[in-house]
Amino acid sequence: MWLLVLQRIFLDFLLHIVYFPVWWFTVGAKQTLFSCFHKIQQVNTSLAPGLWLKNMFVPMYGQTDFQGRLLSILMRFVNTVFRSIALLFSIFFILLFFVIWLVFPLFVVWMGSASLLL
Repeated sequence: MWLLVLQRIFLDFLLHIVYFPVWWFTVGAKQTLFSCFHKIQQVNTSLAPGLWLKNMFVPMYGQTDFQGRLLSILMRFVNTVFRSIALLFSIFFILLFFVIWLVFPLFVVWMGSASLLL
């Protein structure tokens, strides 16, 4: 009985090792890409540069005089610029994470083969 169980565990272990690269570059990559897009949507919702741009000419705190409108436009413009830059950096780093995630197993295999040559 124990021999049958050990054979089954060993076969399952080998199948998982063989299937891992296939999963990593197909289903795993798809799931990670969806997670990255979801994270980009969350960052966009959090920073909301479009909302700041949409309300660019709405006076802040209800101050409708010239100075209040000018200050409102300047503050919202600066806020929109910095939030847009932060969003672009976030998108860049999230996509960089995805590329690193894809390349990581290849890097591990390459480093392992390089260490075998030494």
